[in-house]
Amino acid sequence: RVPGGDGRVVPWGMLEALIEPRYPKMGPQGGRRPFPLPVMLRIYCLQQWYTLSDPGAEEALYDIQSMRAFCGLELGRDAIPDETTILNFRHLLERHELTKAIFAAVSEHLAAKGELLRGGTIVDATLIAASPSTKNKEGRRDPEMSQSKKGNQWYFGMKAHVGVDAESGLVHTAGVTTGKVHDAKVMDRLIREDDAAVYGDKAYASEAKKRAAEDAGVLWAVKEKAKPGRDLTKRQRERNRRFGRVRAKVEHIFRIVKCQFGYRKVRYRGIAKNGAQVFALLALANLYLVRGRLASAA
Repeated sequence: RVPGGDGRVVPWGMLEALIEPRYPKMGPQGGRRPFPLPVMLRIYCLQQWYTLSDPGAEEALYDIQSMRAFCGLELGRDAIPDETTILNFRHLLERHELTKAIFAAVSEHLAAKGELLRGGTIVDATLIAASPSTKNKEGRRDPEMSQSKKGNQWYFGMKAHVGVDAESGLVHTAGVTTGKVHDAKVMDRLIREDDAAVYGDKAYASEAKKRAAEDAGVLWAVKEKAKPGRDLTKRQRERNRRFGRVRAKVEHIFRIVKCQFGYRKVRYRGIAKNGAQVFALLALANLYLVRGRLASAA
């Protein structure tokens, strides 16, 4: 038994069961046995919580006793996974899209606990910066990242799109795209079929979608956008403020991912690798947001 975490907040058993069918039972060509899955999963979570690279995670396990204890490792008794072992585990999760499965499993777990509710969705997106440097083997920037303009400033990177439950503030749907994809283009993928309300900022404003929502009996709570040469009316401004109080819940998840977990810049090249990390981060951010209630209920 690995003593790291008692399962009151993170459902370790459920996550390990998702990964176990894909996890190797023996090393290549009958080599050494792989490290226990619970150990590697906890190391992967530490990487997300503390923004650790693969070499950084190995070094932290040697230097920080509390991290070793969390993973059930002890110097002098246990071998410490090296950076290649840690990298191979991450590649396993990426290759089989297991972080997406983890995100879905955590969402189901929170719904069963009564934390993830249904009724309305807040849609939003956030930019994740990528390095614009061309000092690499290919001599060019990551071709899967692109420019995006926000306000009067240009950014290079990708976007994480989320659908957040309007009651609990937890993410129920997510996706990633290159930076130049407009937020409104992926809006339909973030809304649940039984949502009774849709909240969003001005980027999602659409008269056609507003009429379709009203015809379907769905509350269209997307912020009004001023038309060229005209200001918003007093009624429209008040409406934006009222719905904006609900929409603000989406910022809590972004704060946890970017400020608490330190994920402000992509670590890898390509949408697939970085997208896999985003799903893991959002799953852990959901658990972090309700950690107090989960722990006290247990």
